[in-house]
Amino acid sequence: MESLSGLTAFVRAADTLSFVKAGRLLGVSASAIGKSVARLEEKLGVRLFQRSTRHIRLTAEGALYYERCQRIIADLADADAELARTLEAPRGKLRVSMPVVFYRLLLPHLPIFMQRYPDVELDLDFNDRLVDVIEEGLDVVVRSGTLTDSRLMARPLGPFRRLIVGSPTYLARQGRPALPDDLATHACLHYKFLTSGKLQEWVLADDETVPPLPTTLICNNIEALIRAAEQGLGLAYLPDFLVRDALASGALERVLPSHARASGQFWVLWPSSRHLSPKLRVFVDFLCAHLLAPEVGETS
Repeated sequence: MESLSGLTAFVRAADTLSFVKAGRLLGVSASAIGKSVARLEEKLGVRLFQRSTRHIRLTAEGALYYERCQRIIADLADADAELARTLEAPRGKLRVSMPVVFYRLLLPHLPIFMQRYPDVELDLDFNDRLVDVIEEGLDVVVRSGTLTDSRLMARPLGPFRRLIVGSPTYLARQGRPALPDDLATHACLHYKFLTSGKLQEWVLADDETVPPLPTTLICNNIEALIRAAEQGLGLAYLPDFLVRDALASGALERVLPSHARASGQFWVLWPSSRHLSPKLRVFVDFLCAHLLAPEVGETS
């Protein structure tokens, strides 16, 4: 601790170029500051200040040492502030961006969060475009795929699988495909990405090839795609968490289950330049605990 107090005394003296002013900032005498700096110089074996009867100024060695010590003291202050924040009650606004379909996952659990943390204000933006978290001033986003932005911290939200599904009426009318090649003879409903305009590729297990598929219907809204599949318009390639209820009720059925087993991963992301404040910490914990939690009894 003596070493730390000497560093603090040195940095404040270098900030103000005055032992008197440094002493006022730290609540000690100018003499105490001078002695702390002298002990530090003795330990380092180098003179940090040039002293006169009226002024002090950094030596070349002192200026170099000051640059490094400034960062150390700032990091310590940040650590103290971060620890203090963890003791605070979560409060304030959080700007959140999620894929459009995530409203179905979030809203059933949102009353629990809002009752538990009434002082946290949520500004929710549901959209499928590729947002720039930093430029748009967002606090937290949920996205899938490969992480490429080194400015962001990440925590896995949960895995998901993509399934090929169709309605009982469609399958009764058109038959059930037995092999991937059979998909070429079926009506296929495709999702189009808003950002690129490309169609979602149908990926099967073990890199099985998929024949060229008919583009019976193309849609840039997954909700509409689910409804089209339920109405018997064709087969669709959809995330398992979005068709869980439809599969349970019998509105949709899995097709080629031993082939369509491609998986993905969702992530919670936030700017690495920001501390994990209480409001952000509890919201990230809440998302990871509730949004993609498997149903009781669910199997892979």
